[in-house]
Amino acid sequence: MAGDLAIEVHGLRKAYPGGVVAVDGVDLSVPRGEVFALLGPNGAGKTTTVEILEGFRRPDAGSVRVLGTDPRHGDDAWRARVGIVLQGTGAFDDLTVTEVVRHFARFYPRPDDPAAVIERVGLAAKRKARARTLSGGQKRRLDVALGIIGRPELLFLDEPTTGFDPEARREFWALVKDLAGTTILLTTHYLDEAETLADRVGVLASGRMAAVAAPADLGDRAAAPATVRWIGPDGPHATVTDTPTAVVAELAARSGGEVPGLTVTRPTLEDVYLKLIGDEEPS
Repeated sequence: MAGDLAIEVHGLRKAYPGGVVAVDGVDLSVPRGEVFALLGPNGAGKTTTVEILEGFRRPDAGSVRVLGTDPRHGDDAWRARVGIVLQGTGAFDDLTVTEVVRHFARFYPRPDDPAAVIERVGLAAKRKARARTLSGGQKRRLDVALGIIGRPELLFLDEPTTGFDPEARREFWALVKDLAGTTILLTTHYLDEAETLADRVGVLASGRMAAVAAPADLGDRAAAPATVRWIGPDGPHATVTDTPTAVVAELAARSGGEVPGLTVTRPTLEDVYLKLIGDEEPS
């Protein structure tokens, strides 16, 4: 089973000076090929956990295996198998898209074809444009190009669409979906993003993993009581029930067909998320 896991974490713990415990006994397993979203409010331990997985921070306790290796001992060959999407091209802003991607390709022993990667991330029409002239969404696509140019087996995406307008976010989601087959660990504050992209989500609260499940099953959403609403002759009605199908059938029979204003809803991912993080301040 371990060979089928891209990430395997047991009892992960990290504290900072002053007694601040950022990560407190986290367990996490991510199979190869899965898109896993890590959710949680600011201060929940997401950034610390990801930095430990990437090898940029050392844990105080627990075991961590990423692609079969403890990140603390990852060599150049291991790092070439891991993709990390940077927050920007920075000093490379005066280079063209093609020049930036070709430059980063030199860092890897077996890079992908820069032209093919540029095409894959939807920047073919901008290949001669200087990085500083790109829009926010286009710059994020370039960031992804740099993250995947080394043909990574595992890709880290840390809050990739923060600041995007709705159209740009959905374009970026399509790009992530096109990376099917690559294991992806995604952190995000957008619950609709997690619900759209992730095979499973994990919710961190106070440094602990509060729940891990498919988005539709988190917090037993699928089995939670449903709220049935409708409009009767005397006005709006609502009832909470474990058997919504039976309630709808009864209403339909009573009304002789269509039920005015009928809706059936279960708890949303946001409802469950807020319940899991409890009194922590949502971000």
